[in-house]
Amino acid sequence: MVELSTIARPYAEAAFSVAKTGTVSQWSDWLESWSTLASNAEVQALVSNPKLSHDEVLGLFVELSKTQADAHAVNFLRALVENGRLLALPEIAHQFAELKNAQEGASEAVIASAFPMADNDVQGVVAALEKKFGTKLKVTVEVNPALIGGVCVTVGDQVLDSSVRGKLDAMKVALTA
Repeated sequence: MVELSTIARPYAEAAFSVAKTGTVSQWSDWLESWSTLASNAEVQALVSNPKLSHDEVLGLFVELSKTQADAHAVNFLRALVENGRLLALPEIAHQFAELKNAQEGASEAVIASAFPMADNDVQGVVAALEKKFGTKLKVTVEVNPALIGGVCVTVGDQVLDSSVRGKLDAMKVALTA
């Protein structure tokens, strides 16, 4: 079975090459909007209905998305519909965001905290992380009470876990080894 990332890559690259003409942020917004819509279970059932033609699926998807997409974007959606790849939109949007970040010299980061963080605390953590990684970070902050305390930061494939849960797990491993 082919990985979803393998299926999504050429579509993300094609969208990015068209978007580089000056509409990268607009394409990013469209892809995020479409990704959210494609992730909806009711929409997935609708676009998977074999009784609907490609044009009907495309029309419904454009109408439901309520985006003012240009002709290139609608043609992109048409290609996804005709090739049965509309449900790959979340992965396409993810890969597009990675291409956009690479062009901007930035990386995605997720800061998971046991408790809500104040803005100045987030800014302090972000500043330290940008210094450590040497790149601009686009940060998403999540609250995860399972961490008990502290934070767990994910930047790309690197994880910095300074949470109480992480320390307890490390202690458990050390005691059982």
